[in-house]
Amino acid sequence: MDLSFLSGIGDAIAAFFNSPIVQLGIQAIGIYIVVIWLASAYWAFRDMQSRTANPVLPYLAAALVIGFTPALFLFGILVYRIIRPQERLGEAYERGLAEEALIAEIEQIEHCATCGRKVDEDWIICPTCRARLKRVCPNCSKLVGLDWSLCAWCGRDFERREAVATATVPPRPVRAPAIDATPTAVPEPPAVTPAPRPARAPRPAVAATARTQAVTPARQSAAAPAPAPGASAPRGTTQG
Repeated sequence: MDLSFLSGIGDAIAAFFNSPIVQLGIQAIGIYIVVIWLASAYWAFRDMQSRTANPVLPYLAAALVIGFTPALFLFGILVYRIIRPQERLGEAYERGLAEEALIAEIEQIEHCATCGRKVDEDWIICPTCRARLKRVCPNCSKLVGLDWSLCAWCGRDFERREAVATATVPPRPVRAPAIDATPTAVPEPPAVTPAPRPARAPRPAVAATARTQAVTPARQSAAAPAPAPGASAPRGTTQG
């Protein structure tokens, strides 16, 4: 009796599954599972594309899900979610932009080029190291950078004006150094020994004596006074 009861239950179950409606439902469920399996593989492919720039990794992710078959593809999805990159490319790009914006904001904060301390944009001199930070435009009185060639507010050309001013301004006279009234010892010049003169050759005595005798009568005749007119000639002389 017990065996007949069990056989009746088995026949009822078999008749239930053999019915066309149940068979259609089972086929629909199988098709749905296959579609979910393939969609999971495609999702893994697209998800990996959004997380890496490598063109091979998306295909490997899809093959991982497909390799687990429709019966175990849920385990493949779990494994994929564990090993996939945690950050998308868009998120990494946004993070990079945020970091660049932060760096640009930090760079906009002015620092002293000498000591590296933070300085205000309206300061002309660093209060820490006394380094020159900016200069004042002589035309509009605005602060300009030390490396600017012209003023951004009034357009004054610093290089041209400075060159013209340098060419037109005459040079300043050089002041003579002050003379000290205190007498100072003047060093004596070194003694110069005169060079010896060459000795003259002695003149011949005969020539000197003849010249002396020739000159002596001439001098005596020139020195003797002429006789006055009407005066008698001295004695011992004969008038010619």
